[in-house]
Amino acid sequence: MTHRIRDEWVKFTFIVPALLFFVLVVVFPFIRGLNIAFTNWDGIAPTYDYVGLRNLQLLFTDTELLDPIKNTLLFTVVTTICINVFGLLLAVALNTKFPGVNLLKSFIFMPMVISLVLAAIIWRYIYSDIFPILFQTDGGLLGNPTTAMIGIAIICVWKEIGLAMVIYYAGLQTIPKDMYESARIDGATSYKQFTKITVPLLLPAFTYCIPLWIGTGLRQFDYPMVATKGGPGTSSQTLAMYVYNYEFPYFKAGYGQMAALVLFIFILIVTVIITSYFRRREVEY
Repeated sequence: MTHRIRDEWVKFTFIVPALLFFVLVVVFPFIRGLNIAFTNWDGIAPTYDYVGLRNLQLLFTDTELLDPIKNTLLFTVVTTICINVFGLLLAVALNTKFPGVNLLKSFIFMPMVISLVLAAIIWRYIYSDIFPILFQTDGGLLGNPTTAMIGIAIICVWKEIGLAMVIYYAGLQTIPKDMYESARIDGATSYKQFTKITVPLLLPAFTYCIPLWIGTGLRQFDYPMVATKGGPGTSSQTLAMYVYNYEFPYFKAGYGQMAALVLFIFILIVTVIITSYFRRREVEY
């Protein structure tokens, strides 16, 4: 028994550095931020006062929050649907052997490895110089308040669809080929094979991908920040950018922390519910 305990302690020492790093970088700042959320701290002053739930009350009565909510939900819905649908279709289409298939996979995945800044520069050029010529428009998507968020979502889909394709492609490799052969012998069409075999057996991939991009969309900050900085006006400002603005430019760290805390709780609830739903579906199949 003593020897076993000693072995377990030796194994535990290997994760101590990572555990300490996690506590210093995640746990401690979270506890610190939780405390600040109930204060009127401006982010600079050495002292602050506790204001109870005043920041929460202000948050739920702030009409300026409506645009970030609308923008965030629009971005989340568009990117989650497009990335997963097209990623799955590409994975299915490339799940065959033909000359150049590996090269094609590399080209599709390539945007994922380039920097976000470079991706934003490429698409700003496409929107401003190429789209007006092709579609006979006066300006690019990013310069129009009604289309800015859609333009940013397109950048995200283009950049991250390769990752979804790889995940779904890996899931397809776990499906036994003889299941498709049996289905073909029984006269099942390609559509029936896809809906009755591919989709149910890919539920573990759905369990990972769909909550991943929903959570990413709800806390989206980098794409609109790099592409438009929330403009024109606030037409592409997201909830994460709303939190950032109150934390730093507006010097209302207490209010910003409360907004961040509410956003964290909301994302946690949504992702847990969706993940649990897909987990139950996996068990059913």
